[in-house]
Amino acid sequence: MATTRLLLLMMLVTLLSQMSSLPAGKYNATLSPGDDAPAWESLAGVDGKDYSLSDFESSKAVVVVFTCNSCPYAVDVEDRLLNLHKKYSKQGVALVAINVNKVEADLLPAMKEKAKDKGFQFPYLFDETQKIAKDFGAKRTPEFFVLDQDRKVVYMGALDDSPEGKKIDKRYVEVALDRTLAGNKVELAETIPVGCAVRFERTRRTRKVRKR
Repeated sequence: MATTRLLLLMMLVTLLSQMSSLPAGKYNATLSPGDDAPAWESLAGVDGKDYSLSDFESSKAVVVVFTCNSCPYAVDVEDRLLNLHKKYSKQGVALVAINVNKVEADLLPAMKEKAKDKGFQFPYLFDETQKIAKDFGAKRTPEFFVLDQDRKVVYMGALDDSPEGKKIDKRYVEVALDRTLAGNKVELAETIPVGCAVRFERTRRTRKVRKR
């Protein structure tokens, strides 16, 4: 009996260790569809205001897109962001763009110029700590997350099936929004984000000096 219990215990430990090593989602190592969206507090916007996720409490859904100024893929998606905001803001959907890159072309002054030139009517936020991108598991620019009214992640990945926007057959984010607003489950909850790598700062390792 004791041997049987020991074997069962060892099997349980092995199973738990295997489960803990699995990625959260198919293409995201941090979040899975259905998870609570990570909240952020007081990120600086190009309009001079600070924004938190709670500021969009009244929105029926929120689209969070991690983007920047310098990535060609992010530039290619700008007009589609404008169209997305125009179409869905009337339906109670908030679009929030967040940049965490810290190269000069992506800093807040350049973001303000970009927003003015393109006529962004949605918040464009900067997180110099880069924490919110890590909390979302975002690795690319652009990379999209659709949050429902309870701020659960219902979709994450690419905007559509055309990185350049020249020939679009499948509009992933729009489908996710339409189904969410209608109270239906999003069937395709994950796609592979296509874009430039988020420029996370590297943490330098400090060498330990051995005492003689």
